Amino acid sequence: MRTERGTHEPGVMLRGMLAVLLLGVASGLCWLLWATPLAPGLDDAVRAALAQSGVENPVTAVLLNFRGYDTLLEIAVMTSTLVGVWALGPAPKLHERPPSPVLLGLDSVLIPLSAVICGYLLWVGATRAGGAFQAGSVLAATGVLFILSGRRPRIGLPHAPMRWGVVLGLATFLVVALAVMGDGRQFLEYPPGSAKTLILVIEAAATLSIAVILAGLFIGGRPGDEP
Repeated sequence: MRTERGTHEPGVMLRGMLAVLLLGVASGLCWLLWATPLAPGLDDAVRAALAQSGVENPVTAVLLNFRGYDTLLEIAVMTSTLVGVWALGPAPKLHERPPSPVLLGLDSVLIPLSAVICGYLLWVGATRAGGAFQAGSVLAATGVLFILSGRRPRIGLPHAPMRWGVVLGLATFLVVALAVMGDGRQFLEYPPGSAKTLILVIEAAATLSIAVILAGLFIGGRPGDEP
């Protein structure tokens, strides 16, 4: 009997050829990685200028000072993403369920603890691993846990706080970037004496915005009564 075209599985020869091809590509990539000399990078340049950045963590110095423009664009992209999701329509209705006593008890412990962890990550980002993105992610997870517990906040004001929270990080970044221009300084070129304070202000605002944006993406649409 004749079988329909395209319904049979690939033959052994075709599978073998595909395996050889993939093996060859993987081998070539491994050889390139092995043969390519290690680039010196910009470690020495970053560490030489670290004292003027206002922070002790080189990662934070690069993200918020030396390459602050890139981070500004990242926050702008995140803000635009949530605006695009809101433009598609309202958030789907969540099924009302009685809150679980176990989940509510867990919330009473995790939510305050998450707030403390968020503050710690924000503050410690100046000297070691941490910062706005880590702190914002923890705060967003707290919001998601709050929503899943059945305590979803009702946001129906014409100028809801959630909207301000979304744009706070980007607006603060832009205000600081423009405010430091003067005395021959360029866009996002912080004065060395106030660099740490300005970076902390930007990170605090960005933390709140990142948390609101990620929680808003989890909701999956414009909050209930928003126009």
